Amino acid sequence: MNNNSRRLADRLALVTGATRGIGRAVALAYAQEGAHLILVGRTAGALEEVDDEIRAIGGSATLLTLDLKSHDKIDALGPTIYQRWNKLDILVGNAGILGPLSPLGHVSADAWNEVIEINLTANWRLIRTLDPLLRRSNAGRAIFVSSGAAIAPRAYWGPYAASKAGLEALVRAYAGEIANTPVRVNLLNPGPTRTAMRAKAFPGEDPASLQSPEHTVDTFIKLALPSCTDNGKLFDLRTGAVR
Repeated sequence: MNNNSRRLADRLALVTGATRGIGRAVALAYAQEGAHLILVGRTAGALEEVDDEIRAIGGSATLLTLDLKSHDKIDALGPTIYQRWNKLDILVGNAGILGPLSPLGHVSADAWNEVIEINLTANWRLIRTLDPLLRRSNAGRAIFVSSGAAIAPRAYWGPYAASKAGLEALVRAYAGEIANTPVRVNLLNPGPTRTAMRAKAFPGEDPASLQSPEHTVDTFIKLALPSCTDNGKLFDLRTGAVR
């Protein structure tokens, strides 16, 4: 694939939770399409493994070891990226945790806070620090990963469901704020996918019955393209619906 045929050639994309599952699949797909990746993850070794895979397909990446509970480090992302690249073209807010699956009365305050902090607050901080850089792009694109639990919460899934419902509200509010700019932001619900989080949530489920994380990449690419005009929408890959 020559550079002219790569749909994300010369784009700069930041992906959180990039070391496994959907984040890894998206990072590899973006690299294949010519983007330079900023890979964000908690462990250096796991980031290096994805970097090796990206290099093997002729791509390039910058590695950023970051715990999304580290507020100061998230807040420093914008200035750091500005100093080096002056802009950001694509933001993928993929990182998230399941948290405890238990009655609300049994959820500890620490467990509740951790789920909200990583799934919701960290994404607000990412928007806050990276919005000026997305606006400096000729076509800034942001994509956040939601869940069916946001609109159909089930018993014992309270913290996770609340965090994803909050994320959807947050992203739709941001969509309204950027409506008159070149930036576009959308949500993606991958549906049941063969990931570590899914295995933790449904330990008795046969992983072979689920789609691989790679089934999401076509939509992630579509929503990252400068030609994408959608804003404030949720793409449900399980049903094919857009709302």
